[in-house]
Amino acid sequence: MSANRSVFKDEAKLDINYVPNRLPHREAEMRLLTEFFSFALAAPGKMAQRVLVVGDVGTGKTALSQRFGADITQQAKQRGINLHCIHVNCRQYRGSLFLILHYAVSTFHPTFPKRGFSAEELLNIFLQVLDEQNAHVILVLDELESLIEREGAEPVYKLTRLQEARFGKPQRISLICILKSLKSIEGLDPSTRSTLQSNIIRLEPYSREQLIDILNDRVQLAFKPFTVPEETVNLIAEIARSEGGNARFAIELLWRAGKYADAEDFSYVPPEFVRKAVSSIYAIARKSDLATLTLHEKLLLLGLARFFKENSDRAYASLTEVERTYAVVCEEFGVQPHTHTQLWKYLQMLSALGIIKKSVSSAGQRGRTTLLCLPSIPVKELEKELTTLLEKEVEGG
Repeated sequence: MSANRSVFKDEAKLDINYVPNRLPHREAEMRLLTEFFSFALAAPGKMAQRVLVVGDVGTGKTALSQRFGADITQQAKQRGINLHCIHVNCRQYRGSLFLILHYAVSTFHPTFPKRGFSAEELLNIFLQVLDEQNAHVILVLDELESLIEREGAEPVYKLTRLQEARFGKPQRISLICILKSLKSIEGLDPSTRSTLQSNIIRLEPYSREQLIDILNDRVQLAFKPFTVPEETVNLIAEIARSEGGNARFAIELLWRAGKYADAEDFSYVPPEFVRKAVSSIYAIARKSDLATLTLHEKLLLLGLARFFKENSDRAYASLTEVERTYAVVCEEFGVQPHTHTQLWKYLQMLSALGIIKKSVSSAGQRGRTTLLCLPSIPVKELEKELTTLLEKEVEGG
């Protein structure tokens, strides 16, 4: 695939480490962080702050802290304030306070030796460096769970008690601690836990509509115009919502679907490539899952696969459309179709297995329509496997 034929304009905008200038649906949390750290611009050194950012995977915890860090350090620079935001992933540094502090010191002294000091000595050296340079730091401890799991409560206690031995000196280090859950700090002593929990920012999982907004932003940044249809974005959002509102997963699916489009020399990214992307990450429905379905569950699913094969630009099918293709499949295999009520039971089972997803869409004055999608199985593969299974079953019956 030559660059001029690629659907991408700048695929780096889909990289996990890319932090966009705007974070859709995290504006309130950004304002709260800004308020918590307003002293860093108004009266640096007069106080220190500790904030917990809590949320599930893919809720934007890291992006929020990195965007905030970039913004506040830029504002500080404009005011002549020597403020640094140092982001450390505790898991990457093996949950070691020594390695975390060495990284922080190395920000100011890149050749600082890795041996010959304890973690406590490094902490004192770090404070000395900040005093010498009249610098202030917001230390972001991402995945704080790793530090607590490896070294217990002691490191957190030390970090929250820095100023007690520095009475009368400027307060140099503030903390942003990023956690998936508050359960990981339950083992801390009550005083330390109380200090950390005084300022909590909770990031709720993204809704389907919010994921659509996030994806549309990335589409504009990363893809050429008109290469990613609305149906494709909607399907990715639906899948990511079912994965806990995981925006990181949604963006990865968007990138993978784009790569499939390039690999197959498509000028756009149809929903089918989203299914291939999901299937490449993990197989939700294996052949063994399909083999355990009842005859009419297989027939109904084959009808759905045929519909999407014939309507490759569609991510959703109405229940009426699927019933129609199901009836055609039944005729093909010489089987009497079942009633609408029975079909609904089959759909419930297929949905429970994660093979299909159901949603309800408003259809104007005529009421609400049930929409069905195949989130994780390429339709050609699904059609081939189901046809093989049904031929054996019908012939054997």
